[in-house]
Amino acid sequence: MTKPKEGPGRKPEWLKKPLPKAGALREMEGLLRERSLHTVCESARCPNKGECFEHGTATFLIMGGVCSRNCRFCNVDGGRPAPLDPEEPRQVADAAAQLGLSFVVITSVTRDDLPDGGAAHFVATIAAVRERLPEAGIEVLVPDFQGDPGSVRLVLQASPEVFNHNLETVPRLYPRVRPQADYRRSLAVLEQAAREGRSVVKTGLMVGLGETVGEVRTVLDDARLAGVEVVTVGQYLRPSKDHLPVEEYVRPEVFEEYRKHGESLGLRVEAAPFVRSSYRAEEGYLRAGRVDDL
Repeated sequence: MTKPKEGPGRKPEWLKKPLPKAGALREMEGLLRERSLHTVCESARCPNKGECFEHGTATFLIMGGVCSRNCRFCNVDGGRPAPLDPEEPRQVADAAAQLGLSFVVITSVTRDDLPDGGAAHFVATIAAVRERLPEAGIEVLVPDFQGDPGSVRLVLQASPEVFNHNLETVPRLYPRVRPQADYRRSLAVLEQAAREGRSVVKTGLMVGLGETVGEVRTVLDDARLAGVEVVTVGQYLRPSKDHLPVEEYVRPEVFEEYRKHGESLGLRVEAAPFVRSSYRAEEGYLRAGRVDDL
C-alpha cells in the first residue's frame, strides 16, 4: 500500500521569497558571533531572516540557545540550558547600538530551570539597552514563566514599550503542538500584562496546523477579552522533518478574514503568510496606537 503524502504538498506561489544578499547575511552573522549572541531569526529558522538581516535588524534571543521545553513546532534546541551569561545584557545593548536600532526586540528560550524563569535577566537586558540607547523602543517576547505572577510583574515593572507573549495556536491543538504549555495560563499572563502594565500588550498565532477558522476567531475573541491590543497571525512552516507537518497552506484571503474579524473587535491585527511575532515590530508598534476601553 502506498503511504499517503504527508502535508499539503508543494509550497504555493505566495510562500516564495527572493534569496537574500549574501554580504548582508555574513555581516550580521559576524557581528552576532563576535558577541556570542543568539537570534530567534537563526535559531527558529525564520523565513524572514534574510530580509531582516539585510535591513540591519534582528530579534535577540537571550538566556542561551537551548530551551528547557521541546515544542513540536519550534526549531530552537531543547535540552539542559547552560547557566546565564551575566555579560549577555551588555552584549545585546552594544550590538543594538552598533546596528543603530531605534526599536529593539528581545525574546528568550524558556527557562523553567530558573526560579524566576529568567524574568530578572529580561529586566537586566532592558536596563542595559535603555542605558545604551535611551531613545530606543523595546519589545519583549516572553515565555509564560510557568504562570508565576511575580515574574510577569518583574518584567512589566521595567516598562517595555511592548509586552508580547504568544498564544501560538488554538486550545484544541496544545497537547500536540506545545504540550508543556497551557492555553489558559498564557491567557492569564496576557490578562495580567493588560491589568498591571503600561506596555502595549501583544500576542501571536501560527495557522496551518489543523485549526479551523472558527477556532482562530475564538482565540481572537479571547485575546481581546484578555486585554490584548495587537495580534500577529502567520503561516506555520515546518523547520525540519522532525517537526510537526504543515496541515494546510492558508490562503491569503483567509488571513484577510482573520484581520477583519480582529479589527471588528478593536484589535490591531497583522495577518499574512510571512507575518511573525517580531516581523517589522517597530512598524507594527507605531501603527498600533492604543485600543480604547480595554
